[in-house]
Amino acid sequence: PFHDDKTPSLVVSPKKNLWHCLGKCQAGGGVIDWVMKCEGVSFRHAVELLREGAPLGENRAKKGTVPKLTPPVSLDADDAALFEQVVAYYHRSLIEEPAALHYVVEKRGISRAAIDHFRLGFCNRTLGLRLPQSNRTEGAAVRARLQKLGLVRESGHEHFRGRVTIPLKDEQGAVVSMYGRVVLDNLRAGTPDHLYLPGPHKGVFNLDGIKGASEVILCEALIDALTFWSAGFKNVTSSYGVEGFT
Repeated sequence: PFHDDKTPSLVVSPKKNLWHCLGKCQAGGGVIDWVMKCEGVSFRHAVELLREGAPLGENRAKKGTVPKLTPPVSLDADDAALFEQVVAYYHRSLIEEPAALHYVVEKRGISRAAIDHFRLGFCNRTLGLRLPQSNRTEGAAVRARLQKLGLVRESGHEHFRGRVTIPLKDEQGAVVSMYGRVVLDNLRAGTPDHLYLPGPHKGVFNLDGIKGASEVILCEALIDALTFWSAGFKNVTSSYGVEGFT
C-alpha cells in the first residue's frame, strides 16, 4: 500500500503483530507504525486514532485536513463555553492518563474527590489533533480563539502541554484562568515547572470554600492548597506564588 509494486512483497505476521515490506521501502514495525505510515500522522496521533477506533486506510499516506477524531470543543462556541470545554477535555485526559494520575494522587497527595471537585486536568497534547487544520476556515477560527484565550501559542502548540492543569474561576463561577504543573522531570533545561496563562492572574481558588469563613488557610502554591482541601481543610486558598495576589 506504500508504493507501486508488481510482486507480492508485504509480509504481515498476525501472531507477532508485526509487518515488513520486502520491496523498495523496506519499512516495517508494529500496529502504530502501520497507522503512522498509512495515515501520514505522528506517533501520538496514531495512538489516538487507534484508541478511538477511527476509520483507517483512506488517506494512503497523504495528510488529510479533516480530522478523524471527534473535536472536543464546539467550533461555534463563545469564549466562555470554549474555555469550559477545554477544561472538560483536559479533565477526561487526566482520568485516562495513569502516569499523570499517579503524579497527582500518589506523589502530591491530592484526593480523587479534589480532582473531580476542582476539575483538575492533564494536557497530553492531543487537543490540536482533534481540530480541523489551520488551512481550513473553521480550523483557523477555533485555533485563533484558543490562542486569544492563551490556551494555544502562536506556534500552534498547546500552552500547558505535558502539565497537570488547575482551572481558576471568578465570582460568578466562570473559568477565567488556568495553572499548569509539569509531571515529568526529564524535560529540557529551562522548562518552567509552574505555568499560568499569559497576562495578569485572574480568579480566586476555592472561593466558595473561603466565603464567610472566620479563618482562611493561605498557601503559596495551588497544589499545596489542594492537599489541605484533600485532608479535610476546606477553608483554603492560594496566592499563586509569593507575588501572585490578584
